[in-house]
Amino acid sequence: MRAAVLRTPGTTPGWAEHPDPAAPPGSTLVTVTAAAVVPLDLLCASGTSYFGAPACPYVPGTQGVGVVEESASFAAGTRVFVETAAGRAPADGTLAQRCATPDEMVVPIEADLPDAAVAALGMSAVAAWHALTVRGRFRPGERVLVLGGGGAVGQVAVGAARVLGAARVVAVCRSAEARERAERAGADAVVPLADDVDALTAALERALDGGADVVVDPVCGAAATAAARVLAPGGRLVNLGGASGDTAVFSSAVLRSRSAEILGHTNVALTPGERRDALTAVLRHAAEGALAVDAEQLPMSDVAAAWQRQATGRATRRQVLIP
Repeated sequence: MRAAVLRTPGTTPGWAEHPDPAAPPGSTLVTVTAAAVVPLDLLCASGTSYFGAPACPYVPGTQGVGVVEESASFAAGTRVFVETAAGRAPADGTLAQRCATPDEMVVPIEADLPDAAVAALGMSAVAAWHALTVRGRFRPGERVLVLGGGGAVGQVAVGAARVLGAARVVAVCRSAEARERAERAGADAVVPLADDVDALTAALERALDGGADVVVDPVCGAAATAAARVLAPGGRLVNLGGASGDTAVFSSAVLRSRSAEILGHTNVALTPGERRDALTAVLRHAAEGALAVDAEQLPMSDVAAAWQRQATGRATRRQVLIP
């Protein structure tokens, strides 16, 4: 088969011939129809992550969409979303014409939504949904603050807060393009990201018109420092990434005086049932037009270019590859 093959950690995969995947007992063989290049793919392929260096050559791709070829658990022809352990364990991933993955990492798709749209949403949407609804314990009528509102996680978090009945949704964005994406997703207000934490805090206070009950934070850094200052009594800040840095500064006095919480989320901790439930909910709302991630479709043979755009920060939209 043809696949994106990474031959050395830290390099760019190339489109090449690669052995067909085998599906041992308990696994499902899938014909891939769409797969996104996501930050986790680059992290796993870097050779410097906490997962350790991947065994090369291998096919990257931690998630994708396809049709079941062979499985003891799913009927042939079933349309599915899949995760893989590519780059985290000796396994090939979804940036290929075919892939195999354990049955527990396969979720049938019921929503009437194009494959590329499902791939664009993927596990970023699962993270946003779970961070908001489960870790953040969002309740209708609350105010939601989304950091990195123009990214994949941010777009879904804004849209999810809107569809679930938030009283007000405020996003923080770095660029004009990100601002447009957050506004399309449903943000009531967008605050430009500023390195001056005091100025950013003041801007957030004005935009929220009251404290933030839930903060969805995929960026950390100065934005999270400011967001923690504007938490409402009982507010919850859920961190699920560090796109702007690995640390933020939190005031003990603020947290204690407001009985506020700082929480973490990782998709790695999700059970198969939690992954399925979150993805099913997201795709249902997406099929109704309430949620989406801005994406660009490319032939999978252009994987090197898509990979480089992601690696250098030039991918302003999610890169979805079609075999």
